[in-house]
Amino acid sequence: MAHVFKTTAYTNLEDFVYGKALKPVVLKNGMVIGGGVLYPEINFTLPPMLITKETMSDVMRNYRDITTGICERAKELEVPGFVAEIETLPPMTENPQWGIEVCKTVVDIIKEYEAKYKIKGAVRITPNDIREGKELEHMWRGRHWDSILETFEGCAMTGADLMAIESVGGKETHDEAVMYCDISKSIFALSVLGAKDMEKLWTEIVRIGEKTGAVASGDTACGFANTAMVLADKNYIPKVFAAAVRVVSAVRSLVAFEVGAKGPHKDCGYEGVYVKAITGTPISMEGKTAACAHLSHVGNIAVCVADLWSNESIQNIKLLAGMAPVVSFEQLAYDCRLMNRAMETGDSLLLRDLHADSDSYYDPQAYVLRPDVVLEISKELVKAETHYERGKRAALLAFEHIRSAHENGKLRLDERELSWLDNLSETVENLPEDLEEFIDSVMDDCENLDPEKYDM
Repeated sequence: MAHVFKTTAYTNLEDFVYGKALKPVVLKNGMVIGGGVLYPEINFTLPPMLITKETMSDVMRNYRDITTGICERAKELEVPGFVAEIETLPPMTENPQWGIEVCKTVVDIIKEYEAKYKIKGAVRITPNDIREGKELEHMWRGRHWDSILETFEGCAMTGADLMAIESVGGKETHDEAVMYCDISKSIFALSVLGAKDMEKLWTEIVRIGEKTGAVASGDTACGFANTAMVLADKNYIPKVFAAAVRVVSAVRSLVAFEVGAKGPHKDCGYEGVYVKAITGTPISMEGKTAACAHLSHVGNIAVCVADLWSNESIQNIKLLAGMAPVVSFEQLAYDCRLMNRAMETGDSLLLRDLHADSDSYYDPQAYVLRPDVVLEISKELVKAETHYERGKRAALLAFEHIRSAHENGKLRLDERELSWLDNLSETVENLPEDLEEFIDSVMDDCENLDPEKYDM
């Protein structure tokens, strides 16, 4: 039965800091995520190439070379521990055995280095969510659904420590919402469609975790909030809209923990700061070291309460210093070394606040990630009973804090952003109280939604 969080795990801002979580995750090799050490989480992918039966030998060679290079650098830099994340590419989920083989290869190399050199490493498996397109039979049955669950279970059986996913329930509708800056449709996609899908999907992932011993870690609203963030960065859509989407996305991502996920929440879900505030579970975050994958205005503030520090993803291509994943890993390792040293000297709160203050004035998307703002919004968010109520409240709270910060000189907004702030706030305030009335008012306008695939 789902657990509804009615209070925040954190009440004191001084406790809400990077490297420490109220409910740390202990892995089989003794690594404790959220137990007082900030670890790097390196994410990598293939260079541009086809993935077919004929190219699988080259695929495997790439993953062997990447993992070996990372382990060697971890040994040379005396890294206390790290997580390697494998985000399978679509063919590796469509053909689960390919994804399982990749996972086994990475796991075996990391275990070998741990046995030989005492370098603690863990593997997070993140199957690509292939439940999109005209061939999709249903969100929770059929070959797409079966392939995802088979990939999860096979990778868990072969030694993956953590299971995560960037799930896409509601994304077909949210893409429309972002295109037209439709906050009503965004709330519908995230807190109705997304929350419904999250409950179904994560109940199964938790079940697989209980069966195999792998940890059901967390989801991410990357396809929703990060899409908005990247478009806002290009000035295609208002930043205040993207900031509100980020806070609303927390409602959807929280569902994984309501049905039993344990953390750490996945890196490209910046809404993880709200998940940590409410649940006390550790989170992975990405910021300046994710510039290899996408640009953003949240490069420093993202690390304020992180327990893993990630690069998002990087291709296995040659740079002047070496292969890109190894270079990216070194950047993460040095960031973590500084942050951990600040913890040792008692300066972690100072460093946390400097990271927050350096970003939060320049962009509302950064401002809603401030630890103090996150905690204040989270305390109000949990008072709402339903996902829909939380979705509305999340948007209104985001707008309220953004407006107040601008009026107090803590956040810079131009006239265009202020105009959007007023219009979006008014739209949310006028949304129906009743869920069914809300669904009826929005669903007919969702061009790409097939309600039957969600049993609606």
